[in-house]
Amino acid sequence: MRNKVYLVGAGPGDTGLLTLKGKACIEQADVIVYDYLAADELLAYARTDAEIIYAGKQGGDHTLTQSQINQLLVEKAREGRTVTRLKGGDPFIFGRGGEEIEALIDAGIPFEVVPGVTSAIAAPAYAGIPLTHRKYTSTVTFITGHEDPNKKDSSIRWKALADMGGTLVFLMGVKNLPNIVNQLREAGMAGETPAALVRWGTTVRQQTVAGTLDTIVENVQAAELKPPCIIVVGEVIRLRDKMKWFERRPLFGKRIIVTRARAQASDMIRRLTDLGADCLEYPTIKIVPPEDFSPLDAAINRLDAYHWIIFTSVNGVDSFFNRLHHTGKDSRALGNLRTACIGPVTAERLRYYGVNTDILPENFRAESIIEAFAGETVAGNRMLLPRAAEARPILPDELAKMGAVIDEIAVYHTVSDTQNTDTLVRQLETGDVDLVTFTSSSTVVNFKNLLPPDRFDVLIKGVAIASIGPITTETAKKNGFSVHVEAATFTIDGLCDAIVAHYSKQA
Repeated sequence: MRNKVYLVGAGPGDTGLLTLKGKACIEQADVIVYDYLAADELLAYARTDAEIIYAGKQGGDHTLTQSQINQLLVEKAREGRTVTRLKGGDPFIFGRGGEEIEALIDAGIPFEVVPGVTSAIAAPAYAGIPLTHRKYTSTVTFITGHEDPNKKDSSIRWKALADMGGTLVFLMGVKNLPNIVNQLREAGMAGETPAALVRWGTTVRQQTVAGTLDTIVENVQAAELKPPCIIVVGEVIRLRDKMKWFERRPLFGKRIIVTRARAQASDMIRRLTDLGADCLEYPTIKIVPPEDFSPLDAAINRLDAYHWIIFTSVNGVDSFFNRLHHTGKDSRALGNLRTACIGPVTAERLRYYGVNTDILPENFRAESIIEAFAGETVAGNRMLLPRAAEARPILPDELAKMGAVIDEIAVYHTVSDTQNTDTLVRQLETGDVDLVTFTSSSTVVNFKNLLPPDRFDVLIKGVAIASIGPITTETAKKNGFSVHVEAATFTIDGLCDAIVAHYSKQA
């Protein structure tokens, strides 16, 4: 429906906690007005032609005042556009969503409210703190922590909160923590009552500081905890040591650079993030089409002349089939060919196009294909090898020695990606990086080229290096990197498993 505003709760930070309806509202919006606490990653769901407007408020620094935001929503809707107002957490839990709805009602603008998962619930859950537990309490109270400590009369009934004995959750209260603690103590709450603060709850930056009313202010100051945080007070915090799960993930808090091409990095980032890592995406290569498709087109037009087609990577599979489809053919054109793949991921990608591989070596290296062909009749066979222009020559050379006729055709190139180099250098300078991952020799070479040569040793000092396999490791060592982690299985899953094992040994 046009000329309508959707007030959408973006959730507490973990993008997986966005509701399905919230996602649909982002996808269909002509205009998205989003807050500081609404995860930037959610904007990836927006249409490419959507107007994106930041209206965040952070620590008193307001990009737009609340009245300006209200007016903006009205104006954009009056233009006949679908507007999604994206607010962190839930719009009606101290999110001033009610004020925005009132402005829409006064202007006669139709609206819908899409609730979100509030940090008041989610952050304690991710910190291992159940807000209610029948052995401890059956009540929970949400309170603003943003009340001015200098105002004459507080609207919060501190005595009632202290007497109730349930769980208290204060939002936006870090700066007022000393006042909150003092008010609770003066109202009669015991100093040994457990208290905890959770910063950036549900994200890889989550930080939890626990104590009691007597110690929490000092503990928070020592940890230099800053907003955004939620404050939890109550006996249920005693369950945290037993129940905390999010912060116990094997890579929690580790900052890991992913150098894989952006189009391929999502699976790796998802896996590392699920393991608790904070992934920094610095792709060092881009996959681009060949300058001239005529060699590949010629091979496609004479596929019946080949006995075998060999795929060495997912990129090779995708590039070949994209061009095959472009010429008006599909997988039936490979009906008389036998196939070989390097690695189960490549084989799985081939299966996606409806073709099973006939040969899948035990080891995921080009040399292993040569061993796998030992039991095949190779001499006189014509083989098509669609792969990267920069690939190593060992595979076609060795197959040619066995008597095969090889047509090696470049179906894609890898080129350097130099975006965000300055940011990368700054993060290495400040020691914000724990580990760098390399998934190919080209990622090694291109990553090194991003760093100032005269500062290379200083920038990588103390940074662990993880390699997907021996060929990549050899390239890394030749380029001056000390490799600390090498995958036993040369896949993304194998690399992630090796990284987990590396940090488990250090624990």
